[in-house]
Amino acid sequence: MSTPDQPEEPVPATATEAIERVFGADNRARLLKRYFDANGAVTPENAWWHVYRLLLWIDRTTALAHCYESDKAQPGRPWYERSLAFHDWLATALSLAPADLGDAIDWLFREAIGDLASQAIASRSATYEKQRAPYAGRGFPEPGEDPELVGIIREALSPWMDQRPPDDAFRNLTRRIHAHLNQENKRRNLVGEGFEDVIAAVISRLSGADRLKIRNRALLHDLPGFHAPAPNEKIKKVDLAILGEGQRNLISAKWSIRADREEQFLSDFEAYARLESAGQNFSYTLITNEFDAARLKAACERRRQNALLFTYVVHINPQGMLAAYGDSGRGAAKQIRTHVETGRLMDLASWLALVTDS
Repeated sequence: MSTPDQPEEPVPATATEAIERVFGADNRARLLKRYFDANGAVTPENAWWHVYRLLLWIDRTTALAHCYESDKAQPGRPWYERSLAFHDWLATALSLAPADLGDAIDWLFREAIGDLASQAIASRSATYEKQRAPYAGRGFPEPGEDPELVGIIREALSPWMDQRPPDDAFRNLTRRIHAHLNQENKRRNLVGEGFEDVIAAVISRLSGADRLKIRNRALLHDLPGFHAPAPNEKIKKVDLAILGEGQRNLISAKWSIRADREEQFLSDFEAYARLESAGQNFSYTLITNEFDAARLKAACERRRQNALLFTYVVHINPQGMLAAYGDSGRGAAKQIRTHVETGRLMDLASWLALVTDS
């Protein structure tokens, strides 16, 4: 314990902190550069596949490509059937066997994780040992111990075990499982800011992108033609902004659309419009990989006064979403198919071609 004359020793960087760093913006930028440097030219037509290869993942509870909330996509529920259909569509589109799809996607997450799980388990700093020293020999639990999980493993595998593994082996296994689950929870970082980074990286590598300025997570008042909010107002950020000759495109990039975000879209636009200072139009675009037809329909049809809220609503690949719904001709599923056919719900390829040709 420290005293007034003896300050606490600085705590060294832990493996957990190292895991946090691998999901940060600097490391994402490094990994994205490495990926695109090794994967040839990016075109509007193949952009969707790069996005899916980098960010789409296999839901471990269903063993299928993730396209909807996991708890609603379990076997026996409607979204399990739709997840099967989407998984089949994507594997077919990529000429892969369904069982091989997992190895072809989730690149950014898998590269970020690397062998950090093993490092986190193996790491035992001097501070850790010092903290535990007064309790040595008294049987204190080790971090990550989980007797209940060990019991489940033993019960499931006992028919195939010729001998009982030592307790240390089970402790190591439960730590590895907990570390894996903890790292899976970090995925939201990659489908949040990481989605913005991937879209920006794709656009910057297209032919014609040299005429554009691409800004992600920019302060609104740092963009041309917008002034700062009042001192008592919250500063507004924009997920992604594309600036070029005759275009100012403010983009909300959301992998999925939660209910609370639907209201946020309107309040963001109202703030952008109020803080616009150049007296010129700007585009307001939503880019998403949402699969819920009702949410997509709402985004396509949402209005602000006498105009549509979003100039463009862009889906990474709406054909995959339509494949999930199959021949359903009812309700929002029918209406969202119409929005795809009319171009109100655009595919990423069409929107990228429009932006880079402007």
